[in-house]
Amino acid sequence: MTASHLAAANTKEKMTMTRTADADRTPEDRLARFTATATAGDAPEEVRQMAVQILRTVIGTAVAGAAQDGIRELRDHLVGQAGVGEARSLVYGDLMPARSAALLNGTMARALDYCDTMVPGLHLGSSVIIAALVAAEVRGGCTGAELLDGLVVGLEVGAQLNLTEEQYAGFDPTGVAGLFGATAAAARILRLDEIQTRDAMGLAFNRCSGSFQSNADASLAVRFIQGFTASNAIECVQLALIGISGPRNFLAGKFGYTHLWGRDQVTAEEMVAGLGESWAILGTFFKKYPCCGLTQGPTESVLTAIEEKSLRAESAERIDLYLPEFAFNLIGKPFASGTNPRVNAQFSAAYCITNALVRGASTLAHFEPSAVKELEGHPLFDRINVEHDPAITGHSASRLVIQGADGFVWTRELEIGPGYPGNPLTLEEHAHGFDDCLKYAPYPLGQSQVDGLKVLLGAVQDIQDVRELLSHLVSQRTADVMDNQR
Repeated sequence: MTASHLAAANTKEKMTMTRTADADRTPEDRLARFTATATAGDAPEEVRQMAVQILRTVIGTAVAGAAQDGIRELRDHLVGQAGVGEARSLVYGDLMPARSAALLNGTMARALDYCDTMVPGLHLGSSVIIAALVAAEVRGGCTGAELLDGLVVGLEVGAQLNLTEEQYAGFDPTGVAGLFGATAAAARILRLDEIQTRDAMGLAFNRCSGSFQSNADASLAVRFIQGFTASNAIECVQLALIGISGPRNFLAGKFGYTHLWGRDQVTAEEMVAGLGESWAILGTFFKKYPCCGLTQGPTESVLTAIEEKSLRAESAERIDLYLPEFAFNLIGKPFASGTNPRVNAQFSAAYCITNALVRGASTLAHFEPSAVKELEGHPLFDRINVEHDPAITGHSASRLVIQGADGFVWTRELEIGPGYPGNPLTLEEHAHGFDDCLKYAPYPLGQSQVDGLKVLLGAVQDIQDVRELLSHLVSQRTADVMDNQR
């Protein structure tokens, strides 16, 4: 028997023993046990790679988002509150209470809406990664292998508890399932035992919240929900550490998760079935373009038309975009830059189409408020029609029909948008997105920091102390810039 066959056999035996031992446990106990004991080594290589890619993506988006609307104000507010220094803010390097660091860093990581996500809009990484990194500092450091354990269990718990569009019914999945994932990651990094972990999750259950109305109204609350989630996770874990108990039956109870959010359409047993065997985190998708996940397909289709037909904005006489109901409700409204131009543009199919056709690309710079306002009132908006088509049912599916002034008609149907499972990004596309974030950063990292960061991210499991990774994420220019602004 080869070493790999022996390892596989041992893992299978270990899982069989675990299932037997778990037979008399509640679903909540099994979730806590998985969180407290599973390791990254128990997961397939593709799961470990997924966790590292999510880590890389969140680091990139946080560095790039450090000066977006609301971030500086939030940072000043939290610094002004002071408190016991437990963890650092990314980019700025402020030492602040762990909850404050999680709130700022999580909000920063989501500010550009360029982070990982999962159908139907669950943004796990920007809370799970942030909560894990903050927890590592609270603990006084941990190894890369321990960080990877925390990320794998946290991401998987969040993904396993994810629900459908219909079950969420307007709740933001990030503040619901995502909170359990962030809590699990922080609990694992801070070495909570099974009972403490269960209590932390029970406490987190009482903090579940967030609404897609934030997105529909293009408010800054979209990014703050991410920070709230990371911060709530840290607080719940810290409370569990001092003995505060949470409800034991937070999943299966009469007033539990499966009733309140699952709407009695799923059981707690079903939600924890397959933990450590089938990996829901593999359903993660990464954005090719820095806008809402549901605008990825329409953006890609326009850029394809430019490449294939040399299409120009002035030659497009009419553009019809057909979407499933959820996508139409989120990105189908007429475009107006409003008071939050970036958010409005990110969640507008009309803007993303116009931007791609006028500028021939879709980059972070194209969603800057000034760039967004440059396109406001462009005549192309009057030629774009967005409709709900009941025949289109896939979450990221779309159909784009372009009629040219010379009579040609070009149609592209996408069953799966770029970056979604079934249509994944290439390694080169991932690298391009990461580099774009670092170049876009308002407070750039030094070249030695960037080089060191890439080395560490290339071998996370070998990092001796995760704080070394964090040291590469504090801009050497930030302190001087912020001092000059005061």
